[in-house]
Amino acid sequence: MAGHRNAPLTPEGRRRLCARVDAGRPIAHVAAEANISRRCLAKWYARWQQHGEAGLTDQSSRPDRSPQATPDDVADLIEALRKQTKHGPVRLADALARHHGITVAPATVHRVLVRRGLNRLRDLDPPTGEKMRAVVRYEHDRAGDMVHVDVKKLGRIPTGGGWRMHGIGTDAARASKRAGPGTGRVGYLYLHSAIDDHSRLAYTEALDDEKADTAAGFWLRAVAFFVEHGITPIHRVLTDNGSCYRSRAWAAAVHTTGTKHKRTRPYTPRTNGKVERWHGTLAREWAYVRDYTSENERLEALADFLNFYNHQRPHSALGGQPPITRTRGSDYRITVDQPPKPADDYPVQLTLDDDLV
Repeated sequence: MAGHRNAPLTPEGRRRLCARVDAGRPIAHVAAEANISRRCLAKWYARWQQHGEAGLTDQSSRPDRSPQATPDDVADLIEALRKQTKHGPVRLADALARHHGITVAPATVHRVLVRRGLNRLRDLDPPTGEKMRAVVRYEHDRAGDMVHVDVKKLGRIPTGGGWRMHGIGTDAARASKRAGPGTGRVGYLYLHSAIDDHSRLAYTEALDDEKADTAAGFWLRAVAFFVEHGITPIHRVLTDNGSCYRSRAWAAAVHTTGTKHKRTRPYTPRTNGKVERWHGTLAREWAYVRDYTSENERLEALADFLNFYNHQRPHSALGGQPPITRTRGSDYRITVDQPPKPADDYPVQLTLDDDLV
C-alpha cells in the first residue's frame, strides 16, 4: 500500500523512532533528529504503545461522525433520477427541489454521483442507465471470419466551402446556403463502410442514400475489394438493424457471396464497435481534417486516405503495423470513381459454428 502523500516517514521509519524512545531517548530529541514536530512523534508513540505496529500505519482522515452528510435515502433518489433521466447535477438538484421538496446543492449532487460511479455518462448504459459492464473485446483469428458493415450520414460541402471554412454567421457561410446552381442546400451523402475484424482492412464508399439496393450493391463491391487482398470467403457480416440490412435486396446480396448475416442487439452500437470506430477515424483524419472548397475535393481525398490507412498508417491494435500486414499482401489501390467490380461468382460458404460472434 502506498503511503500518504504527506507522510514524512513510512511505518517502518516511525517504528524505529518509537524504538529510540523506548530505549530512553527524550521524545523531543528524537523528533528533532527526524525533522518532525514533537507533537507528531508523541502521537505516533502513543499509538505504538496502544496498538503496536498496526498503530503506525496511516489512518483515514474521515471523521467518525458527519452530521451534515447527505442522507442515504436522498443519495438513493439522486442515483435513481440520474439513471432515469441522465441529467447533470444542476438539473438533478432542480428536480429534487421542484418535485420532491429537497434542497441539495448541485456540488453535493455531483459528489454523490462520483461516490456511486455515476458522474460520467459514458459509463452508463444508454437504454437502462445502469453502470456499464466490463468491456468485452474480441478479435477473430483469421481475416474474413467477420466483416463489420455500417453507414454514416455526412453533410455535403457547398461549392466554395461551408461554415467550417468561413466561420458560423459570416457572409461567405450564408452565401454558401443560397439557392442556385452549384450552391443551395446540398444535402447529405452516406458513407457505406466495411472493415475486416481480424486485419482491420477497411473499405468505404460515399453514396447518395442508404436504401436497400444501394447497400446491397456496396456489399458486392466490398467483397470484391477484400478478394483483391486475398480475403475470401467472407464467413460472416455484422450489421445493425437498419432497414436496408433487413431488406430482401441485402439478403440476396449476402446469399450471393455465401456469407452468414448477423445483426447487433437493438440500441447497442458498441457490438459493432470496430466500424463505429472506423467512422470516427474517417471524421477526424479525412472528413474534417482540413478545409475543403467542394464536395468533389473531399471525395478525391477519400481514396488517398483509404490507401494510406490500409497500407501505411500504423494501427495501435496491430502493434503499430498497418492492416495490410495481416493479409496476404496486395498491390491493389483504390482509385477515384473506379470501385472494384463484383465477381461473377463467389466461393461457397463453409460450415461454421453459430455460437461464434
